[in-house]
Amino acid sequence: MLKKSMFYLFISVLFIGILSGCAQSGDEGSKGSDEKNVKIGYFPNLTHSATIVALEKGYFKEEFGEDVKIETKTVTNGGLFMEAMATKAIDVGTVGPGPLLNFYVKNPEYHLISGAVNGGAVLVANEGSNIKDLADLDGKKVAIPVIGSTQDVMLRKALQEVDLKPKTNGGTVELHAAAPADTASLFVQKSVDAAATQEPWGYVLENQAKGKLLLDWDEFAWGKESTNTVVAARKDFLEKEDLTTAYLNAHKKAVDFIQNNPEESQELVIKHLKDITGKELNKEEVAAAFSRLQVTTEVNEQVIQEMADISKEAGYVTSSDIDGLINQKLLEQVNK
Repeated sequence: MLKKSMFYLFISVLFIGILSGCAQSGDEGSKGSDEKNVKIGYFPNLTHSATIVALEKGYFKEEFGEDVKIETKTVTNGGLFMEAMATKAIDVGTVGPGPLLNFYVKNPEYHLISGAVNGGAVLVANEGSNIKDLADLDGKKVAIPVIGSTQDVMLRKALQEVDLKPKTNGGTVELHAAAPADTASLFVQKSVDAAATQEPWGYVLENQAKGKLLLDWDEFAWGKESTNTVVAARKDFLEKEDLTTAYLNAHKKAVDFIQNNPEESQELVIKHLKDITGKELNKEEVAAAFSRLQVTTEVNEQVIQEMADISKEAGYVTSSDIDGLINQKLLEQVNK
């Protein structure tokens, strides 16, 4: 009886050991698999055209190789993007510099590794609002995509030029957060007097909601140097230099392609956005929007610092110290 009990005990221990070994093997395999996964995030709009074109042209697959699985995640605003990056649902991708630097100040685990789009944002006044210039925004309500967004910061920069401030900072201009796609309805309902928005929504407001262009993309905030979209990466992803370099190579290919093939790029963006949203953008709207932005890998560090200063003044961050946020070491190698 004792021998039989010892036999069963031996079999049980052996079986548990085998299961344990299988589990460890599976964990190691999962860890290896995770390292071969790249999670790319972006917004389904025109200011993220570099990411869209890189996906459509297969540049990411080409640069990462067959051993790397590419996953994509689309979000509708920078706050959601950064939250996804914080939970490791996104490794790298394109986002506005405003949300990126806001998160960096709280936790320096995120880095700006390349430019993506300059411009692409305009300030439009509502018909009947009697707004003819910036100073007329005194006492008015202005729509922005979301509090703390890049367009929010750009509007604050523009208001500084005429000594105006948002109500939240003791001024007279009311900021109203609303999805860009909803601003046309707000204009028609006369719920807002103006909007600081990205393309193609500026064009839509002008042509479908009788909006008046108050500041074009090359006049709004920092003008052509206004950084609208950048490439952001988590610190742990950036440390995988081969993967980061592969991403930047694909990103640069997309930027070059858009610069040299604007019409084909627009067609690719229209197709991609229709596949995601089910809606097809008007070709004229897209062409007009593309004329109001510049795709680039360059980053104006002074503009990013000024954005941080404005975010601090707005109370979005407790410090404007963003030393270490911008890391272009690998981009410089790629550009060489």
